[in-house]
Amino acid sequence: MIRKTVFLVFYGWLTTTALLAQNGVLVFQSDFGTKDGAVSAMKGVAVGVSPNLRIFDLTHEIPPYNIWEAAYRLLQTAPYYPKGTVFVSVCDPGVGTERKSVVLLTQSGHYFVTPDNGTLTLIAEKLGIRQVREIDEAVNRLRNSSESYTFHGRDVYAYTGARLAAKMITFAQVGRELPAEVTKLPYQRPVLEKGVLKGNIPVLDVQYGNLWTSIPKQLFGQLGTKTGETVRVRIYHQDQLVFDNRLPLVNTFGESKAGENVAYFNSLLNFSVAVNMGNFAEKYNVNSGPDWRVEVEK
Repeated sequence: MIRKTVFLVFYGWLTTTALLAQNGVLVFQSDFGTKDGAVSAMKGVAVGVSPNLRIFDLTHEIPPYNIWEAAYRLLQTAPYYPKGTVFVSVCDPGVGTERKSVVLLTQSGHYFVTPDNGTLTLIAEKLGIRQVREIDEAVNRLRNSSESYTFHGRDVYAYTGARLAAKMITFAQVGRELPAEVTKLPYQRPVLEKGVLKGNIPVLDVQYGNLWTSIPKQLFGQLGTKTGETVRVRIYHQDQLVFDNRLPLVNTFGESKAGENVAYFNSLLNFSVAVNMGNFAEKYNVNSGPDWRVEVEK
């Protein structure tokens, strides 16, 4: 009986470890753009660590210094990558300051290498925190880079992320364990209060100017509004009303005329607003971020 218990405990540990093991996949995100060699330098560091890594780009078009959008793009994409994937996200206006450099291991088994400046806000909420470690730069830093203070994306994050993804270090070897918490940016979380849905406008569908909200379809369903009916939508920026109108709820843009304002559910099944064959954000001069919010009612 004792042997069986020991075996089951060991098997459980082994199974959990396997599920959380790094898988050789490394995903980069930054606000660097691709006009210069910054992104290529980070990839060069990673390939120098291991040419066998599978390296992907999430995006390098995060608006400069926009930590909130970096947080959202991780949320938008990370759940579609397999467990064990290592993400390196560098939107770091505080580079060289006292903000911590960390690696978050989520309950889902994904790793995130980034400054702890709010970038992990949404991922921590969605995927859960298993453990957080501070990067020990004494051992996890590109050789001969100690005099460089402004490119931690290359010298610390790409190097540490590549070593972790390639299994050259374990998660424990990243550095000391921190409390299971991360720096969080404040924003309006989706709620239904007295018949009014309230949510954040986390990001634009930038190619088309559609507004994506944080209100999930499941929560929206509690309003009782059906496709073909209309809802009242109010949009606020820092508590100032900038849009107030009724919009028809559609399944597809083909159910409306060109130029018509519509409400729909985006690919993440969140409530969204658009102009069919137009640009809602430009038409009404609205944007996204933690200081933009929306209210929806019947």
